[in-house]
Amino acid sequence: MNTEIKNAVNSAGDKAQYDENAKRLLGNKSILAHILTSTVEEFRDMDPADVEGYIEGEPCISSVPVEPGLTNIRQCGKRLAGLNSESADVNEGVVRFDIVFYVRLKDGVSQIIINIEAQKDAPSGYSILNRGIFYACRLISSQKERDFVNTNYDDIKCVYTIWICMNMPENSLDYYQLANRKALGSRTWEGKLDMINIVLIGLAKDLPIHDEKYELHRLLVALMSKQLTTSEKINIIEKEYKIQVNDTLRKDVSVMCNLSQGIVDETLEKVILNMHRLGYTSEQIAKAVEMSKEEVEKIIEINKLTLA
Repeated sequence: MNTEIKNAVNSAGDKAQYDENAKRLLGNKSILAHILTSTVEEFRDMDPADVEGYIEGEPCISSVPVEPGLTNIRQCGKRLAGLNSESADVNEGVVRFDIVFYVRLKDGVSQIIINIEAQKDAPSGYSILNRGIFYACRLISSQKERDFVNTNYDDIKCVYTIWICMNMPENSLDYYQLANRKALGSRTWEGKLDMINIVLIGLAKDLPIHDEKYELHRLLVALMSKQLTTSEKINIIEKEYKIQVNDTLRKDVSVMCNLSQGIVDETLEKVILNMHRLGYTSEQIAKAVEMSKEEVEKIIEINKLTLA
């Protein structure tokens, strides 16, 4: 395996681990509670610590397929209660929801279904709102024979699909819901206009100021930042958001920082080697990448030894 292929494989592995670790971080109930208080009207004025108790079971992370016929499949001849996980061996390569879970509302009886998706940036091949609409519709249709049976459509649970898009030009927050546009007559049709909820959250690269307007964005940017250290992230999480950082959360934050640095290092190494092949001197490369000449030459030398 030549160096370029090896670097590509290693970089892809780091990025895949980064994506999975990001989902685990966002899937932590303490973090989910803060997302809910900022995006779901039912929990708007609640303490996030109290909202944690309304999240049922453990969130499904990268385990529930999006594809029709797989989100709510039969296993061993029976439909499983709740959102079903599907073996990767059976349907390898299928698209899966990043995070899906049930939340019980304050009445203690009603439930809603929450889906959270993490995107490193806005996709270029399609409109993210269109994908959000598709995911919301899948969350609705997959409830048949699981959350409602036959024609009991009034039992359909409301769904939220929340998209967190990183590396955006600015911090933003948008809500999309069903709306009635009265064209003729005065009849009021019964039903849930709040059945489908799509929330798009844009995160800028830089950590926003500590302000109520940016409360959710500051938490999410801190978690995903490639610039902050582990201790800086933990400090924000604990002191500003009063989140108890247990060993699991601390480990996930630390791994996130390490993976971020690994991805940055892979990219930087590729730039150094490309400049070297183009004939730039060690001094020129060092100045361009803001490293010492010795560090640049060490990377070049290691690459030569690998190729030998």
